[in-house]
Amino acid sequence: MARLNLLLLMAVLASAIYLVHTQYLSRQLFTELHRVQNEARRLELDHDRLQVEKRAQATPLRVERLAKEQLRMRTTTPAITQYVRQDGTVIPAVAAPEPAPAASAPRTTPARRSHP
Repeated sequence: MARLNLLLLMAVLASAIYLVHTQYLSRQLFTELHRVQNEARRLELDHDRLQVEKRAQATPLRVERLAKEQLRMRTTTPAITQYVRQDGTVIPAVAAPEPAPAASAPRTTPARRSHP
């Protein structure tokens, strides 16, 4: 009988130690899960912020301004466009339109006709 009591005592102690170890691991995993969820939230907010910045950087007006200022690009006009035929010959460029007369000349507007 004493042997059976000793064996049962050892089984209870072993299961108690196993229970404590399992609870310890459970708490560690819960803490790790909480930390990873916080990191995921932080990364999601960072991603959203970067998406907003990306959209702001790619606006057509900004791209056009950078092309003009930094890359010294300009819009095409018939005066600077060259057309090439399939045989490799260049079609002459169209002459640039004459600039409008200077602002010093008075502008006249046609008289309006009134209908009786």
